Amino acid sequence: MDIPQLLAQELSLAPSQIENALALFAEGGTVPFIARYRKERTGEMNEVQLRTLLERHTYLTELEERKSAILKSIEEQGKLTDELKAKIEACLQKTELEDLYLPFKPKRRTRATVAKEKGLEPLAEFIKSLNVPDATAADIEAEAAKYVSEELKVASAAEALQGASDILAEEVSEKAELRQHLREYMMNEGFFTSRIKEEYPEGTTKFEMYREYKVKVKDIAPHNMLALRRGETEGVLTFTIEFDPVVVSSYLESKEIHTSEPRVAAFYKTMVADAFERLMRTTLIGEVRLEKKIAADRESVRTFEANLREVLLASPAGMKPTLGIDPGFRTGCKVAAVDRTGKLLEYQTIQPHKSDGERAQAAETLKNLILKYGIELIAIGNGTAGRETDAFVSEVLTQLEQKPVKVMVSEAGASVYSASEVAIEEFPDLDLTARGAISIARRLQDPLAELVKIDPKSIGVGQYQHDVDQKMLREKLDDTVESCVNYVGVDLNLASKELLSFVAGLSSATARNVVAYRNEHGAFRNRREVLNVPKFGPKTFEQAAGFLRIRGGDNPLDNTAVHPESYFIVEKMAGDLGIPLDKVTENPAKFSTIDLRNYITGEIGEPTLRDILAELEKPGRDPRAEFRYATFKEDVKEIKDLVVGMELEGVVTNVANFGAFVDIGVHQDGLVHVSQIADRFVDDPKKVVKVGQIVKVRVLEVNEALKRISLTMRSAGRPTRQSTSKGEKKSAPAPKQKKPASLQDLMAKFNQGKHR
Repeated sequence: MDIPQLLAQELSLAPSQIENALALFAEGGTVPFIARYRKERTGEMNEVQLRTLLERHTYLTELEERKSAILKSIEEQGKLTDELKAKIEACLQKTELEDLYLPFKPKRRTRATVAKEKGLEPLAEFIKSLNVPDATAADIEAEAAKYVSEELKVASAAEALQGASDILAEEVSEKAELRQHLREYMMNEGFFTSRIKEEYPEGTTKFEMYREYKVKVKDIAPHNMLALRRGETEGVLTFTIEFDPVVVSSYLESKEIHTSEPRVAAFYKTMVADAFERLMRTTLIGEVRLEKKIAADRESVRTFEANLREVLLASPAGMKPTLGIDPGFRTGCKVAAVDRTGKLLEYQTIQPHKSDGERAQAAETLKNLILKYGIELIAIGNGTAGRETDAFVSEVLTQLEQKPVKVMVSEAGASVYSASEVAIEEFPDLDLTARGAISIARRLQDPLAELVKIDPKSIGVGQYQHDVDQKMLREKLDDTVESCVNYVGVDLNLASKELLSFVAGLSSATARNVVAYRNEHGAFRNRREVLNVPKFGPKTFEQAAGFLRIRGGDNPLDNTAVHPESYFIVEKMAGDLGIPLDKVTENPAKFSTIDLRNYITGEIGEPTLRDILAELEKPGRDPRAEFRYATFKEDVKEIKDLVVGMELEGVVTNVANFGAFVDIGVHQDGLVHVSQIADRFVDDPKKVVKVGQIVKVRVLEVNEALKRISLTMRSAGRPTRQSTSKGEKKSAPAPKQKKPASLQDLMAKFNQGKHR
């Protein structure tokens, strides 16, 4: 197999793009580096294309290795034919390859092997020879009687025929073309069905919507597939695939019965039925279930990736003096003041939710902290007592002339960070709650820099993250974090070792060395100084340098995404324009007049030159969106304050394929079902909303007892509707149809998969 040629066809790219990208990977190139700084060699392949290429190349390489092992095994058995070899070499899927290998795979002891040990294989071959269109009448019972043997433990002709049937049934069950056809039939025409076990009465389980559940295998939603598997794992429900057995038996008989001789045909009919029921049904159902599980994993991970990207790239409020408040009723509110770099200045515990005296004292403490440190931002955790604390802080701010910006911040993952080795190492003398307040402050200043310290699964933007393939999830989320960090760039003199470890080319050990060197020698003055860091060699420098920023250093280009390898180009441009090098970032208009063709070299072409000019136009500018925050209604603090029809502002906290969850400031996220996200048909909520987005919603339904809130983003006065069925044209109005699931079921479905 010519893997590069196949990849070029599959990905609709030129062979040269594939070959060059693979060569760069082989040289130790990272995806962010290649996507940003090797556009000429890859034909401007982006990160998504490069990661897809890498993943598919790995799959095909493993497939080729498996083919070699299988061919060797079959050849050693003396059973490798030219036809079989050609089929194996042409395989593009691992399932197809394993089907071809199945008849030759070493087996444990089966009914067929026992029959062969009894010498019944010749009888099976005799019966097979009669399975032809022009076969004459034959007495297979009489032939079978010849194999009755006390020595071989064959007691009767019937037992001999059963042994022959076992041998032929195993042969049928291992035919690749039959297995493939039946798998496709189950996939396209089968139904997933589930039942709640009898010991769980109606209304007693979170899997209630799956009590009498039936959906086509090909149409099952990823979250439904994962929920079914979880329910099965927890012993609450059973689920399987149902299909028409007549279709299966008719297909197998048409493929395997070639004779009209009654006794042989009857023998074969019984044999193929046994082959399917005993040897094929369970494994094929398992394979289809696994295939749908893998598809559900991929879709769920993709959703998790998209949500995580939005959280990590959320607008930073800026590196300003900040108060972080971790709210609480009984134990009080933990308050941490941090400076512009996120360094802890002071920590206090206040009690604003107990007696009037303690509330007054808390107000005085808060005012003093704000004035003492020139606080510009206040970050309040959105957990228990969050809205009450928000109201208290508002009261305090009315007494100040200069009011800091006050923002409710998601606490998701703060407790995980507080107990982590990272937090303990940084603040060994502080308790968990103090570390949590610091994290809340820092994640308002710069969400990306703080959230990289937390396991992505704890950030609260995924579903069923413990049910999907953990290796795939970890790799994809790490890729997402790496992509976000390198997209934004890292301040070399402020970044933590955790943030630095995601810079292209840097390992955790190298990142630790960078911080240790910085602590010992002071701030870096230029990018090349990192070459003095232990284990920071030329290759690491090549991969990482363009993503490291130095503000106020020796060279203004060190605070841009221009790679040091291209500085000579900028110097030449500046010289031609008569601009001193230390002023290049102050004259973007002059650079826009340059004819790029004059600066093309053998290694640097127009794509890189365009990037250089774009950087000089906005040197050191953060690519993330401008900071905005939601304003919650002051008189709406709890679910009991909600009224149907009420219009509110909120923040999208999570996006699933059935809708979006929105924080409206009442301690319980509301659900905007996919049918309520827009006035038009929406097939994928991610196309309309994203995590962190500020949205306007109206309350549709409130169930205070169950803490369920249904919201809509549709225009007021527009009738509510459900999403259209799969395949329906998007431009057509949605027909009235049965609601797919109740609000209770949808919220329960979400809570099954969400980890806070």
